[in-house]
Amino acid sequence: MQGTRNEETGGGPTVRRFVQPMALAAMIVILAGLAMTGHGDDPAATQQQEASGSMSGRQSFLGLSSIALLSDAETRSISAENPTGEKGGGAQAEPGSYNVALGKGWKCRPAITLEQHATTTLADIQGPGTIQHIWITVDTKAYRDCVLRFYWDNEETPSVEAPLGDFFAVGHGLRYNLNSLPVAVNPNGGFNCYWPMPFRERARITIENQRAEAIHSFFYQITYELAPVPREAAYFHAQWRRKVVDLDYPEYTILDGVKGQGQYVGTFMALQQTADGWWGEGEIKFFIDGDSEYPTICGTGTEDYFGGAWGFGDTFSTPFLGYPLWWKEPGAVPRHALYRWHIPDPIRFKQDLRVTIQNLGGWPDRPVFLARFDDIASTAYWYQTEPHAPFPEFPSLYQRWTRNWNG
Repeated sequence: MQGTRNEETGGGPTVRRFVQPMALAAMIVILAGLAMTGHGDDPAATQQQEASGSMSGRQSFLGLSSIALLSDAETRSISAENPTGEKGGGAQAEPGSYNVALGKGWKCRPAITLEQHATTTLADIQGPGTIQHIWITVDTKAYRDCVLRFYWDNEETPSVEAPLGDFFAVGHGLRYNLNSLPVAVNPNGGFNCYWPMPFRERARITIENQRAEAIHSFFYQITYELAPVPREAAYFHAQWRRKVVDLDYPEYTILDGVKGQGQYVGTFMALQQTADGWWGEGEIKFFIDGDSEYPTICGTGTEDYFGGAWGFGDTFSTPFLGYPLWWKEPGAVPRHALYRWHIPDPIRFKQDLRVTIQNLGGWPDRPVFLARFDDIASTAYWYQTEPHAPFPEFPSLYQRWTRNWNG
């Protein structure tokens, strides 16, 4: 659907960001079955879990509906003040540069430094358990230049691999706010993630600083609970890709090569135009369980898939869909950020999955679709059984940088 965009003008940068506040607490319950696959509603399976004491783990996914229920689960949290998350292990750092006056126990180590060209382990947890919340804040130079990786149950290749900012639906290395159910980015650069991440044996989270300089003041908190995990709970995955779309075949691959059973739960897309004009006519396609030439699910347009219509015209951010960034600076092409969380409507697959989106626009003076060659980056989010198929080779630092010129 081609539409007219309402642009701000003036001598400074033009930035369209969503700022409307909203309450999300009552919607947390919708996360109830997000990580579950297979026989989640099977009474026999539930009876077996009750007998084995695994219902404590099931409560991890229920959110508001179970907040009053007692549980044998143990809550733990990892931060710079308690790097292992062990019981009674917090606030034990000796006074240093942060605090030389009040002494031990008074905010002596609230943050860490990410050394240049080095990988830092943020969490190494013995299961079973579920990661419930991740909070991070750091300078914007880390958003594309640092890479997050998550490993489940001693696997050798990560189940999550994405630039720090893009994992939290913050693209282009820019800072903006976002209010949604599983991800919230609050002033000023507070990253929050509520995707439930179950693990049975071990969870390991690392961050690699690929810059040629150290990044100071990296703050983080990873909250989790230790409890048995329901046997139908799948593992969380996220994968980042980027490409300048081929004008001769203007299709962008969001995800490919997924093998196994699971559900696709979200898309984040950061698009930088390489030409002016409307860019959102392309259809998203989900190729499910053996689909080859034609998909089972086919959208009707890019702004349609992300929950808007008629060319957007403004930014917005809602629990499951959003267009939180429309950035335009005089003399430069616009940048856009969009998300869609399939929480009420996960895309189920039993064998394999491939997700693509077309890069199409429209001629301003004729009713004909126009092939485009925009610079697109995306993060795909899904749950599946392990083992997962190998990810594509991760783009280098240079390949992740945002274009700062017109074209």
